[in-house]
Amino acid sequence: MEVSVLRLSHRYVRDTRTTTHLFLVARAFGTDKVVYTGQRDKEIEEELKEITETWGGSFKIEHSESWTSTLKDWQNSDGETIHLTMYGLPIQDVINQIRASKKNKLIIVGGAKVPGTVYRLVDWNVAVTSQPHSEVGALSVFLHELFEGRELSKNFPNAKLIIIPQQKGKKVTKTD
Repeated sequence: MEVSVLRLSHRYVRDTRTTTHLFLVARAFGTDKVVYTGQRDKEIEEELKEITETWGGSFKIEHSESWTSTLKDWQNSDGETIHLTMYGLPIQDVINQIRASKKNKLIIVGGAKVPGTVYRLVDWNVAVTSQPHSEVGALSVFLHELFEGRELSKNFPNAKLIIIPQQKGKKVTKTD
C-alpha cells in the first residue's frame, strides 16, 4: 500500500517552517511521497531531497498546480483519500476501516483556508481531535495509528548517517 500526503495551499516564506515540518513527519513516519499545491518552493524541495540522500529511503516530493487534479487522479487510480480535519469523524471510530482497506492512500492536510469542496470530494474526513490543533500533529497521530506503531522502527535503506540510540549524548555513525 502506497501512502502519500497532499499539502494544500503552501505559501512561500509564510508557511515554510510548518510545511517543512509536515514533510519531515511524513517522511519519518513512513509515507512514500508528498505533493503540495500553492506556491512552489524549490528550497523545501531541495532540503527534503538532501535529507533523504543523507538519512536514507526513497521519499519523493512533488509540486502540483491543482489539488483537485491530484485528488481526482488518485481516486481514478482506485486510491482512497483521507482529509485530516478537526471537523471529521473521530479517528478511533474509523481507523480500523481505513487500515483494513489495502488501497493506496492520499492523506490531505490543509494550509490556509481549506475549500469546502475538499470535504465533499474525499472518501474520509477524519479528526484526531475536535479541538484546534496543528496539521503536523494531526498527521503524526494519524500515521502512527494507520501503521500501528510499526513506523517507529522503520529502516531507511542507503542512509549515509545513522543515529545510534543511547541514554545520554549523541552518537551518529557514517555508513560510507
